[in-house]
Amino acid sequence: MDTSIVGVGVSVTERFRTVVDEKVARVQTLAPRADSLDVKVTKSAHHRGRVEETKVELTVTGKGKVARAEARAEDKFQAFEEALDKLTNQLRRVKDKRVSDRQRPHGAHLEKGTGSLEGIDITPVDVDTLHAVATGTIPVQADDETEENYSPVVIRTKSFEPEWLTVSQAVDKMELVGHDFFLFIDAKTDRPSVVYRRRGWDYGVIELETEAPPQVEQAA
Repeated sequence: MDTSIVGVGVSVTERFRTVVDEKVARVQTLAPRADSLDVKVTKSAHHRGRVEETKVELTVTGKGKVARAEARAEDKFQAFEEALDKLTNQLRRVKDKRVSDRQRPHGAHLEKGTGSLEGIDITPVDVDTLHAVATGTIPVQADDETEENYSPVVIRTKSFEPEWLTVSQAVDKMELVGHDFFLFIDAKTDRPSVVYRRRGWDYGVIELETEAPPQVEQAA
């Protein structure tokens, strides 16, 4: 995807170009078929109080489709981050809607005579699996098990090396892998944390308290 950066009333520094290049991956992940990303930085000043303001406009184009977002802030880096969040939220909504439309069953109907659901590819769960769910004896399958032992109800376990990241970096990682959450170690607090998507296309952060609770001495 081609990226162009234009400054109006403000110079575009190499540092700003580097930040834009690092963040482009978020857009490419959500819009892999996009042709270009245009970044326009405009600086203006309010005459009352001489307050300077920077506006960043982002435009993604591809095959006749256009997505736009803009934000204003005193700093162009902050304005770019806010505009990028708005843009990725738009692109994610479009992507999620497209996936939902593909997965939605077409022509599904309930047979009155048999009571079975026709026109949709669903395999009923066997009695043993239902019993396992009801009794709490759900099988745990490691990644190295063969597919022959696969069960419709499986808890998979995975282990990863910890990564010390800032919250912003963790959000970028989550967008790159296309998941709804991402585990990491907060570089500022050294706490195990997770970033996740919230309703309304916002992000949330959960941190774990790593300090052990105070021990209560028991009387002899």
